[in-house]
Amino acid sequence: MARKIRSTILDTPSARSKLGARGKPYWVQLDRNLHLGYRKGKNGGRWLARRYEDGKYDHRTFATADDRGPADGLNVLDFFQAQSKAREVATQMAREAAGLDPVERHGPYTVADACRDYLNEYVYTHTRTPDETKRMIEVDILPDLGSIELSKLTKAHGERWLKKQAKMPPRVRSKNGKPKFRKPDPHDVDATRRRRVTANRKLTTYKAALNHAYRNERIDDDKAWRAIKPFPKVNRSRHRYLESAEAQRLINACNGALRDLVSAALLTGARYSELAALNVHDFDKQNGSLYIHNSKSGHARHVHLNEPAVALFERLTAGRDRDAPLLRRDDGLRWGRSHHMRAYKAALARTGIEKTFTFHGLRHTYASLAIRESAPLIVVAHQLGHRDTKMVEHHYGHLAQTYVADTIRKTSPRFDIQADDNVFPIERARQ
Repeated sequence: MARKIRSTILDTPSARSKLGARGKPYWVQLDRNLHLGYRKGKNGGRWLARRYEDGKYDHRTFATADDRGPADGLNVLDFFQAQSKAREVATQMAREAAGLDPVERHGPYTVADACRDYLNEYVYTHTRTPDETKRMIEVDILPDLGSIELSKLTKAHGERWLKKQAKMPPRVRSKNGKPKFRKPDPHDVDATRRRRVTANRKLTTYKAALNHAYRNERIDDDKAWRAIKPFPKVNRSRHRYLESAEAQRLINACNGALRDLVSAALLTGARYSELAALNVHDFDKQNGSLYIHNSKSGHARHVHLNEPAVALFERLTAGRDRDAPLLRRDDGLRWGRSHHMRAYKAALARTGIEKTFTFHGLRHTYASLAIRESAPLIVVAHQLGHRDTKMVEHHYGHLAQTYVADTIRKTSPRFDIQADDNVFPIERARQ
């Protein structure tokens, strides 16, 4: 057993509270090439491991310190628990550096192993946090399929699981973490379609995890899941968006920082997370554009702005530090996850707009109104950050019919065709 290291500045929360804030962590050496670090923050500290090899250090943050609450041995660790965890993390880093799995495994490779490996890679290859995907795997996939060896997995396993998921009622959040379901509405004729849409989304995650295992040669073929078909013809375009008058009423119903946030969403079509991540220097006044660097797709883009949008961002950036958040809350801090929800719902209530209209609906409103004003689909797709017009056509294609009709009437060929006889429609003859 590795010996425990003592440190007068790190071994208790009270000792750590006396440390001054600084940019670099406080380190204590555990082994010859391993240090345990503590980085102090405004809301408590974090534990880090630092491993030295081949002339350089490899750092990794792995847990929260027990500065503001008792240690739970998992996510919140005291000083001595952090020492043990740091040694585990160092072993993982050493195996990764050698091209091996982070954790040495024994026994058959299962669906659960495939999902775990997929999540490990997901953190580094996706811009979004893996929380939703992790929850879907733990709650919906692993209970039925996790223990099955990948070499014994069949198409029938996946098809039975998919049908079961399509029959499950909607799940709601519960305080104790145990599964809790909403009572189905017998009068909701669209419920079956929506459950199948959700089942298809779970199937996508299931296939992604297994495809990752296949690419890493954990299984010889992918026939056990490749041929599983999602439920067909269940996706529908999103029809609800705000009319111009409704959008203006919503802006008027908002106050202060929320008004700026809602206005920015309606004028750019950007997602909430994209707006929250903007800094002052992301607004290019000269070219009249915003640089979206934190995109859901992982691809940065420039959003071109009209005159009202340019005026909004000129006001928001005037005289401010270039690295400050462009859109900020009333207290001056950056918008975070769900920070807007309570005020946004209150604004909806004041306008009479249904409470189910989400903030993301402002993005649909931007696209819908632009297309109705004859904006080409490829232009709208570029503004929204899509690679092509496929998604735009699916959700907003029906709004482009007027644009198509007007374009055809203006640009299609015209010929002077003379009739060989004197037969005309009566109305035409009268003219």
